[in-house]
Amino acid sequence: MIHPTAIVHSKAEIDANVEVGPYAIIADNVTIGSGTVVGPHVIIDPYVSIGPDCRIFQFASVGATPQAIKFGGEKTFVKIGRSTVVREFVTINRGTAFGSGVTEVGDENLLMAYTHVAHDCKTGRKVILANSATLAGHITIGDYVTVGGLVAIHQFVRIGDYAYVGGKSAVVKDIPPYVIAAGDRAKLHGLNRVGLKRSGFSEATVAELKKVYRIFFRIGITVNEAIERVRAEVDQLPEVVNFIRFIKSSHRGITR
Repeated sequence: MIHPTAIVHSKAEIDANVEVGPYAIIADNVTIGSGTVVGPHVIIDPYVSIGPDCRIFQFASVGATPQAIKFGGEKTFVKIGRSTVVREFVTINRGTAFGSGVTEVGDENLLMAYTHVAHDCKTGRKVILANSATLAGHITIGDYVTVGGLVAIHQFVRIGDYAYVGGKSAVVKDIPPYVIAAGDRAKLHGLNRVGLKRSGFSEATVAELKKVYRIFFRIGITVNEAIERVRAEVDQLPEVVNFIRFIKSSHRGITR
């Protein structure tokens, strides 16, 4: 159902089972999947794809041109996965030609009020961005990550799977998977044990990750030395391999 006061471009591809609220504006080159609800006064700009069963709350802005001086009006995109919730006053900007060209919000995300997802960012599955979390450009966030309120994340930073970032943090370096980080500037505060337990990780897996954390961050050796020790002393579970891979692929450096 499309409210009669909504303005929907004739070239927008909207499933018959989509609800569009009063005074919403939907541009051309927009696709919206079945079961999605677009609230009142929402603006969806061109080149946006929204999956099924999403909820876009009032006054959100999806697909506006990026806040990047080098952006030249090129054709870039926003993609939002299925069952994602975008709360009031959230802003999600398109990608850029000097980035990936796509800003991508994954499946089953929750973007709370006033969060900002800048150009060329990518979030994984079941990510939570609490109120006023701010993502600069080119940020990658893994699966099952929680970012607290009023967090500011520097451009090009990566946050690993199952990490938890405490509120009011300033994040300037990569945050490894499975850990807690908080503070200005953010520092590590151990494993995200509560989050891992809630996500069904076994005690044995958590114990191995605890060994990995200690080797990397508690005994004062180099990254290369830590990698060799982890490979020699810790069971090479998929989570351990993921941790090492994340560390080795860091360009901004690792939060400690």
